[in-house]
Amino acid sequence: MTTPDARMVEEPTDPDVDLRVPAQRQRSWRAQAPIVAVVALGGGIGAAARYGAALLWPVAAGGFPWTTLWVNAVGCAVIGVLMVVITDVWAAHRLVRPFFGTGVLGGFTTFSTYAIDIQRLVDAGEARTGLAYLAATVLAALAAVWLAVAATRRVLTWRQR
Repeated sequence: MTTPDARMVEEPTDPDVDLRVPAQRQRSWRAQAPIVAVVALGGGIGAAARYGAALLWPVAAGGFPWTTLWVNAVGCAVIGVLMVVITDVWAAHRLVRPFFGTGVLGGFTTFSTYAIDIQRLVDAGEARTGLAYLAATVLAALAAVWLAVAATRRVLTWRQR
């Protein structure tokens, strides 16, 4: 029995692109560059909007982070609407979803700040508030996206009658 050579382990790859072929490797980068660019641009816009929300509605030290909770809930609701519109209604350009979904809304919603908020609450001796925030954000985000998808589909169905 032979053991496989560690250098010969195949990484998972896109079946349509063989990156060992220089022309396909170059073509792959050219196809991905616009997507990377719109995600970066959209992420900057979304993060700036989130920062603006934090400036408009600051949270006191040790207080419940309402701003982050609402930002995440609103972002999830908007992504629910966006996904219904671009999958069920509108044949969007290939860069719309990466720009708005991954970029703008990915930069706007902030589950990393959510985690830091929980840690700060726990470190400040507010473990119950941290746990409440932990649960409330997940429930609010899931409810927001579910309600937004359901409402958007209902409105679209109503408009088609």
